[in-house]
Amino acid sequence: MPRSKAASSPAVTSGDVLRLIRTGAAATRTEIGRRTGLSRPAVALRVAELAARGLVTEGDAAPSSGGRPPTRLEFNADAGTVLAAALGISRSEVAVCDLAGRVLTRTAGTPAVERGPDAVVPWLLDTWTALLDAAGRSGAGVRGVGVGVPGTVEFATGRAASPPVLASWSGVEIRPLVAARFPVPVLLDNDVNVMALGEHRAHHPGVDDLVFVKVSTGIGAGIVSGGSLLRGDLGAAGEIGHIPVRDGGGTPCRCGNTDCLEALAGGPALLARLAAAGGAAAGIPELAVLAQGGDPAAVTLVRDAGRRVGEVLAGAVNLLNPAVIVLGGDLARAYDPLVAGVREVVFRRSTALATRRLTVVPSRAWDDAGLLGAAELVLDRVLSPEAVNAEIAAATAAPV
Repeated sequence: MPRSKAASSPAVTSGDVLRLIRTGAAATRTEIGRRTGLSRPAVALRVAELAARGLVTEGDAAPSSGGRPPTRLEFNADAGTVLAAALGISRSEVAVCDLAGRVLTRTAGTPAVERGPDAVVPWLLDTWTALLDAAGRSGAGVRGVGVGVPGTVEFATGRAASPPVLASWSGVEIRPLVAARFPVPVLLDNDVNVMALGEHRAHHPGVDDLVFVKVSTGIGAGIVSGGSLLRGDLGAAGEIGHIPVRDGGGTPCRCGNTDCLEALAGGPALLARLAAAGGAAAGIPELAVLAQGGDPAAVTLVRDAGRRVGEVLAGAVNLLNPAVIVLGGDLARAYDPLVAGVREVVFRRSTALATRRLTVVPSRAWDDAGLLGAAELVLDRVLSPEAVNAEIAAATAAPV
């Protein structure tokens, strides 16, 4: 098996070895040695360090090529948990996940997100504690916390930074609020970035370039470029809901501008137009049900919204050349009329080369996308080679 330049370095660490095992790139000590160039004693030392932390266990024997069958090494996803939350204006999802990102237990709730972290974080902490108890897990085993919130987030600082959207969250760092109960890494990101990460890892892992579009109360995009989330310099990438569109008639947007995509194609605007036409829907999910069921007024509204979303996405397709556009959010439940409008405009206004292999598909993760992405956000950090090596070094230096 060929060695990568990075893997063949003599500075291959225990954290690097864990990544090989965790990703399935190597499953035995022999394969690790072949991939990294490490000697047998060096491989044995690193595997022993990982086993001592509970991160690696020995499984069944692998097929033998002659002689004693090698023992298969397995990543131990039960060595800890991560806490995940996908917060929304109308509905929030909270979960406890294992170290493979699998949801162990979950619940939904409707905390008053618009009231800010002081109202939401206590609810989150109590909910996570109850879920840990339900899963038979200890708070001491929590390795990290991941939270997705509506609006722009400065990812590096972990602060929400979008006053027109959830103004009470602006500038508030939630890490200290969570650390009082769970003193672990806490990562905060935009809800659509988190959904894009979850959708990508769970259902499109082989796609390097993907755009996830959430169409619900608000409209936003999460961008995967080169296999990684594209956040931009300060975390503001993907704010397509606040790009002006044509023929808006000077419609004001909550961001302070006029004729933004969200102001014309977001859920509240569509519900208002439906009511003006004599129709009625209790909320965006009901509007989506009406449209998917063929209600003429609802179909017209959703398809028109799709055209406006497509107007903005056409520019994104020309700029980013994604292989896949994924439509998610409550309005995407009316997939047929929504995607018809999106495709109508995207394939007409984007270049032939940019759309040659482009597919537009519905979300497959749906309500799980935010939770899966929040878990992955944390796992990418706490199981990175650097974090694992630091954990091993701290354990080695600790007095017995």
